[in-house]
Amino acid sequence: MILNKLTINSRILLITAVKHSTFIRSIDSDLGDQMKILNDNKQYTKTLELFDKHKENIEKYSNWIIIQALKACSQTKDIKRGSNIHNLVSSRLKYDPYILPALIHLYMQCGDVNQAEFLFNISSKKTVTIYGAMMKGYFENNQANKAIHLFHEIKRPNEIIITILFNACANLKTNEGLNLVKEVYKEMPKSFQSNPYLLTSLLDAFMKCGDVSNAELLFRKIPDKVLQVYGAMMEGYIENSQANKAIDLFHKIKDPNDVIFILLFNSCAQLGSDEGLNLAKKISKTIPKSFYSNVRLLPSILYALVKCNDLTYAQSLFDASMKNDVGMYAVMMNGYNKENNPLKTLNLFYQMKDKNHLIIYLHVIKALSRIGDYKLSQSIIEQIPNDLLNDHQIQTVLIDMWGKSGSIDKVKEIFDKISQPDHYQYAAIINAYGLNGMGIQAIEIYRQISLDLINEITQICILNACSHSGLVHEARSIFENIPIKTVSIYTTMIDCLSRASLFHEAQNLQEEYERSHPPSLPMYMALLSGARNQINANLAQQIYDRMSKVFPQSDDSLVSAAILLANVYGSIGDIDKASDIRTQLTKSGAKKKIGLSWTVVDGQVYQFRAHDVNHPRSKEIYAEAEKISAELVEHGHQHDSSWITRPLSQDETVATVLCGHSERLAIAWNFVLHPNASQIQITKNLRVCGDCHK
Repeated sequence: MILNKLTINSRILLITAVKHSTFIRSIDSDLGDQMKILNDNKQYTKTLELFDKHKENIEKYSNWIIIQALKACSQTKDIKRGSNIHNLVSSRLKYDPYILPALIHLYMQCGDVNQAEFLFNISSKKTVTIYGAMMKGYFENNQANKAIHLFHEIKRPNEIIITILFNACANLKTNEGLNLVKEVYKEMPKSFQSNPYLLTSLLDAFMKCGDVSNAELLFRKIPDKVLQVYGAMMEGYIENSQANKAIDLFHKIKDPNDVIFILLFNSCAQLGSDEGLNLAKKISKTIPKSFYSNVRLLPSILYALVKCNDLTYAQSLFDASMKNDVGMYAVMMNGYNKENNPLKTLNLFYQMKDKNHLIIYLHVIKALSRIGDYKLSQSIIEQIPNDLLNDHQIQTVLIDMWGKSGSIDKVKEIFDKISQPDHYQYAAIINAYGLNGMGIQAIEIYRQISLDLINEITQICILNACSHSGLVHEARSIFENIPIKTVSIYTTMIDCLSRASLFHEAQNLQEEYERSHPPSLPMYMALLSGARNQINANLAQQIYDRMSKVFPQSDDSLVSAAILLANVYGSIGDIDKASDIRTQLTKSGAKKKIGLSWTVVDGQVYQFRAHDVNHPRSKEIYAEAEKISAELVEHGHQHDSSWITRPLSQDETVATVLCGHSERLAIAWNFVLHPNASQIQITKNLRVCGDCHK
């Protein structure tokens, strides 16, 4: 009887335990499923909020729940919360093969590579999943070589491992990487070749390593081409400067998605032609509205329009957009900077509510460099958060900006705070010194640079600095010691010699280059500019004639050369010859670059062009310009008529023409507003007139 009671009680306890266990598993499963649904919908914060409500039972929960929590921490880069979870489940790591990869992924996503490596090294049983987490982490932390090194430890890599390997090799873009890709591709099982993700990575690796032929061969072999495969090919063609092939491929795709459209617009941007512009406009009108949820789509359209030189249409799209994001502002700012319109860049900046983005400040600082006003620059730089001020790219463009505004103390202040300058920063400070006639100081900096940081950019900057300071001997010495002389380095040295009127030596250097290279148009322009400076009409004509024969199709550059030649003839008083050249340019429909001057008064930027009458107070400005001219004449100044390169009209005089130059009008406007101004700063996009300079 007692035995029967014990048996019955045991059954009751067992049933109760089973029910309790089932109840726990039910809660566990439901919680894990809820967290996964939230993660799949990218609601990572809600995932963690749900987890926090039940975290007192964390030690009892399955790895399924822990993994979902760690995934949410990874996506939100919440390393603190992830580390807390790590500490609570650390006892499981020895026997649980699933939590460890999730932890490695967490630390890699948060940039803590050392902690991820520590976990990997203490793992006694390294599964393929653990290797995959490490390789992916290395790749995402720009350590592709470590990912490749780890690959060689894996005996039987699966499709995911091989996909990550191809991504790492694509990131390296080296012959070694390409050879490894070919070797692994040759040996991998045929069953892997139906994996679209693996094939996409393989195509990308071929393209990034410059092997377009093998990529095309593989592409033709793929029977069922998904959009990712087409996208990899299009991106690869763009990477290898074959935009036309990318466009041809686009036309073969039946139902392109948003990513494919973005790649098409990038192709049109690379073309930078009327053909690219027309296609971008046409296709942009056919895109489904739902695709615009991709925040990269509209900026890619704007980028294509900007690169194809239709800023007007780009601006109209920008204005019509209901929501202009940071990417769109950045594209438009870049376009206006390239069009030499820094005022519009600043206007866009002032419109923005959320300004604190690296890309935005990079474009704004470049606009300030063009304007070159100290007070305006300072008022905007003060708005930049400290974390951005410590960014290397920001530091580089700030050095350039302060150099162009003549603030050498600011240049030195920023440069001295950089513990390990890179080659861009060295180039920036050398260029800043050069612009301010401090060639000796530029050379001192150049001599301090370690050999591994000296490249073409720094070499060009130091030669330019020598050129602007008349340090021809020093430039020769530096030039002779440059082991690999590129066309730009030759051109810069020729410019230096031409500025010093050493035309025979400059032409000999040009001939030396052309013995083994095709002629370079910038070299001829450097010689022609030197002839213009020395008002040497015969030499200028010889150089121009040679350019016309060697570069008959270079319309834009020949327009600039013709204007320089006309200026030379105008300077020696041969107005008829100068007028003939200008008349020919007008008949040909050639567009001359407009000279602009900027000045900042009371925090507002003003822009002037020659003989500008658009300003509402033009009469006052011209009256002030004439007053300044009269005062200068009283003090012995004689107007230099050689800077007038066209015939005078009946109602014009030498003085009135010169007083109408953009830089004179900018100076006059400063005095109109502040008659006792002690400092006036003017920036011009072209060469300052010699008479105005005096």
